[in-house]
Amino acid sequence: MTAPGRIILLNGVGSVGKSSIAKALQRITAEPFLHVSMDDFLDMMPPSLFEAPDGMVFTPREVGGKPSVEITVGPAAEHALRGMRAAMAAMAREGNNLIIDDVLIGNDAAEYAEALAGLQVHWVGVFAPLDVLEERERKRGDRDVGLARWLFDRVHQGIRYDLEIDSSFADPAKCAQQIRAAFGL
Repeated sequence: MTAPGRIILLNGVGSVGKSSIAKALQRITAEPFLHVSMDDFLDMMPPSLFEAPDGMVFTPREVGGKPSVEITVGPAAEHALRGMRAAMAAMAREGNNLIIDDVLIGNDAAEYAEALAGLQVHWVGVFAPLDVLEERERKRGDRDVGLARWLFDRVHQGIRYDLEIDSSFADPAKCAQQIRAAFGL
């Protein structure tokens, strides 16, 4: 019987550097880790579910004179995201080490805790100041400007982390080294 894999769960606002940190971490761990991103699962959804009530709707707003983009998740997108969490658990139970890269809002953390019960999970909060996130968001060009602002006060609510890192003070390689050292990877 195969021993379950270990899980590093990276949570933070979009543009905080989770994917870059995950890739840097893959290069330095003693054992192989698969990088699984929420974006990979969202990419599986048909385009018709984006900007549709059953899928995901991104509504531009203004907060304090600055752009913000509210996210509404409908039932079809919820099913896909719950399936993602179950798939992650199944992969880890088959002996795969995982770095999960996600943006947790609402009940997402509780759903992960339930799906990953009995597995070794290290919860890592990835932080940066809002002005840094908004600048990164603008430079990327592949995100709706305002997502970081809307997510900023939501993504870490009620979550207890095993490690918190600030990606504004360290590049992805240094953040990965912090994670490796903290969990003996």
